[in-house]
Amino acid sequence: MDNIFGDAAERLFAQTCTPDVIRRAEQGQRPAEAWQACEDAGFGDALVPEADGGAGLELAEALPVVLAAGRHLCPYPIAHTVLARPWLCRAGRPQPTGSIALAPHGVTLRDGRLHGAGVPWMRSADYVLAQADGQAWLLPAQAARIEAGGVHASLSADASWDLADAERIEGGGALDTLAAAAYAGLMAGAMERVLAMTLDYANQRAQFGKPIGRFQAIQQQVSVMAEQVWAARMAAQLAFQGAEGRPAPLLAATGKARASLAAPLVADIAHAVHGAIGVTEEYDLQLYTRRLREWRLAGGSESHWHERIGAQALADGGDALSFLRGALCAKEAA
Repeated sequence: MDNIFGDAAERLFAQTCTPDVIRRAEQGQRPAEAWQACEDAGFGDALVPEADGGAGLELAEALPVVLAAGRHLCPYPIAHTVLARPWLCRAGRPQPTGSIALAPHGVTLRDGRLHGAGVPWMRSADYVLAQADGQAWLLPAQAARIEAGGVHASLSADASWDLADAERIEGGGALDTLAAAAYAGLMAGAMERVLAMTLDYANQRAQFGKPIGRFQAIQQQVSVMAEQVWAARMAAQLAFQGAEGRPAPLLAATGKARASLAAPLVADIAHAVHGAIGVTEEYDLQLYTRRLREWRLAGGSESHWHERIGAQALADGGDALSFLRGALCAKEAA
């Protein structure tokens, strides 16, 4: 499932999305240079048709880019941008210049303004593609009124826009499936990195004259962790199935639900193995586990997507095996 495009993304993100860049972004400094390097490399247009100036990749071929973004905690919404740009192409809207965050939930229209609660990537995105009152809106980040939030170092924020600054977009379809797939891929990549960090620490940290990774209790916890990480990786592969840049809704729901289910288990075990050092500001683990817990809820938690899957299974009316077989074989988005 890895490809040349993904390998190039891995190299670029390793160079430009360093822990120092991530920390500065969390402190309010926009990662403009890091984003520009990503834009210049063409990763944001991975799924845009060649006729529209993109790479024209299939959905599954773009997953390695999203996994790499998760492994390096890219402090800008590249995973969202990858899926938002072909959505805008289908809607017939020329591509805006800059990164695009997806906000399928939490934006409402009242008193002549669009109000967003916890808008994803608000502190680093150039645009927000939001769903509000059954309509899709393209919202420029520069025009937003951003409110201070209480979540430590989050890139999300409460924000609002005057309707005069908002552009209504029609014909692209729902946004929640796009966000579900994007977060499934990001979480899978981030969990791979957390597992690698935990293995390195367990093999280096010595206690009673030997690495703690040789203790059976640690090995048991790490084995559970590895199981969850690779389940999330398979879930991300499910989520990135579809056509024309559109994830199949049921597979995206399944992928996001399974990745969200794994995230707290992976984070908890990582901190259990690391001990107190894992939560310190200067140690990189907390950068990943904080983001995992945030992404678990972003775009809908596992409970949200389990409910959606269950409702569709009941509406299907057939037996469970037929429903499961049809879901797993789905290749086209609804």
